[in-house]
Amino acid sequence: MSAGVTLAELLAQSGLPLLEARMLLERVLGKNRAWLAAHADEAADAEAQNAFAALAQRRGDGEPIAYILGVREFYGLEFGITPAVLIPRPETELLVELALERIPANAPLRVLDLGTGSGVIAVALAKERPQARVTAVDVDYAALSVARANAKRHKVGVRFFCGDWFGALAGERFELIVSNPPYVAAGDAHLGQCDLAFEPQRALVGGADGLDCIRAIVAKAGAHLDPGAWLLFEHGYDQSGACAALLAAHGYRQMQSWPDLAGIVRVSGARAAQNVLK
Repeated sequence: MSAGVTLAELLAQSGLPLLEARMLLERVLGKNRAWLAAHADEAADAEAQNAFAALAQRRGDGEPIAYILGVREFYGLEFGITPAVLIPRPETELLVELALERIPANAPLRVLDLGTGSGVIAVALAKERPQARVTAVDVDYAALSVARANAKRHKVGVRFFCGDWFGALAGERFELIVSNPPYVAAGDAHLGQCDLAFEPQRALVGGADGLDCIRAIVAKAGAHLDPGAWLLFEHGYDQSGACAALLAAHGYRQMQSWPDLAGIVRVSGARAAQNVLK
């Protein structure tokens, strides 16, 4: 590596967007952004140059920066992330906000997060509503390991189960069920692009039309919801109509859909009725 290269020059030569390059260099040096700005003209030693070059190469090859760093912020909290789980996205915070509106601050409501992945939804809910009794389910052991570590990181009590949707929850009922399930249609061109190309496909793809997992959740949730309890789930930008039809077909009531900050209808939900199909 080049001798006498300053930290500022190292960032400029990386070929990466400045923000991403700074994040990688902060990781290599174990310093924060303020320190980096104050020491931009200092020389980078060979060890730092080599380590930074390796991370920059991975990012240049398209690997998501969240996987390189092993962390991602969600709902104001930092979560551990590995390639076993999806990378948390800001639009999913809408699902958390809608759930929190339905969980009183001091009530021990029973809340279920289906397909928890890294656990960001379950942990954020448990952090914001410490009295809630949060349960999280995922079919993948590796994902559950990440979720458990995140619950420990934020010192919240969440029950975790490994199973296919409600398979591990026989006889249990909840006062709120939330989910960010796989909802991308198989064969969607976006699956091979950007971060999606590196993320676990089983956590993205929901069958030929993207609705297989949502169908299963809507059909089975009635047996696990108290009468009048809410089911809320994230879906694709063009799936709200189909989701409303599914909810209606299974006897739910007060169906609603909500847009994210970009104006894209991102979450749908409804309340369970006495006659929800089991």
